[in-house]
Amino acid sequence: MTTPVQDSNLYQLLLSHYGDSDIVRHQFVRLDVPASTLRPVGPDVSRLELAQALNMLLFEQLLQQVSTGRDYVADAEREGVKICFDHGAVRTVRRGRDTGFPDGEALFTSVLLPLGYQQTGTYPLARIKMTGRVYTHADDAENIAQFFVSELHPEQFSPAFQQTVDAVLASSRNPLGEEVLALLATLSARGRLPLADAKRLLPAMLNCFARHHDLPTVAQYETLKAESAEMAWISTEGNAFNHATDRVVDVVATAERQRELGRPIKDLVEVSRNGRVRQTAFRAVKVDYLLQGDDGQPVAVSVPGSFYEFISRNYYVDAAGQKKLDLTFDSGNAQGIFKMTAAGAAATESASAC
Repeated sequence: MTTPVQDSNLYQLLLSHYGDSDIVRHQFVRLDVPASTLRPVGPDVSRLELAQALNMLLFEQLLQQVSTGRDYVADAEREGVKICFDHGAVRTVRRGRDTGFPDGEALFTSVLLPLGYQQTGTYPLARIKMTGRVYTHADDAENIAQFFVSELHPEQFSPAFQQTVDAVLASSRNPLGEEVLALLATLSARGRLPLADAKRLLPAMLNCFARHHDLPTVAQYETLKAESAEMAWISTEGNAFNHATDRVVDVVATAERQRELGRPIKDLVEVSRNGRVRQTAFRAVKVDYLLQGDDGQPVAVSVPGSFYEFISRNYYVDAAGQKKLDLTFDSGNAQGIFKMTAAGAAATESASAC
């Protein structure tokens, strides 16, 4: 028997963050929440419940930043359709040395591994000089949102680019303090935490998905953008959620409907090499900043922010004769989708399709 939403640990975790029961109930109305995460309130919270709570907070946080996604979700809610949160994506930089800040994906693995995630795929993204790694939840792989973590490799760019990366990231502040690391270590060892500790850990984990360095100057941003739209994005958005993805039945039909509504959606649907995974996305929203100009005065700029994505996954029969949902990704798909945060994405899109 499924636990009523309001009597679950998950509800209590979200309520501790928002402090408003109406907001929490609204989350459950519009998201398809896995039954595996709805457990009765008790003294301990499992890693699965914590993972789902974090995912719901990240999804809501992205909607606050991405108006097209917010409008799409509002349409679905009016129609009584719940969103199936398939995966979220983040970007980071592998610097290959100790800088006092978790290197590359280490910031995220420090959180994801204790939550019960395990690495299930590596995807070379050679065209954009990055590596993507996928993390899937060990306790409910098909229903808990995956994470696509992509690392940029500065050493593959020019010396001037590398120097600018170092200068921009020099102000990075580590969000993982000793208390947070201690709670994550306990969670990793036991697979659960006392409810009070889980409530303290949740906002600390959420804080990892943000920008942890100062904004670049205009000159630094332009230097980075000239060689890597992805690093330029990281320079202003940091480790924030790059996109959240809705798992839909027919991504082609979904894209066509959004296009008819006049929303800025990608012209092409990316199709994986095995044909089972199809993806498309809204174009990234614009974010306004004041960056320092050459004369030291603030300059207003508008840069790409985050976006909302759609994916369709088909089932297949594995070697043991079991029917399984294809949870994999595709390097070509990923690099095509990444173009949504590049300046002039519409002009370059046809060249990026796999």
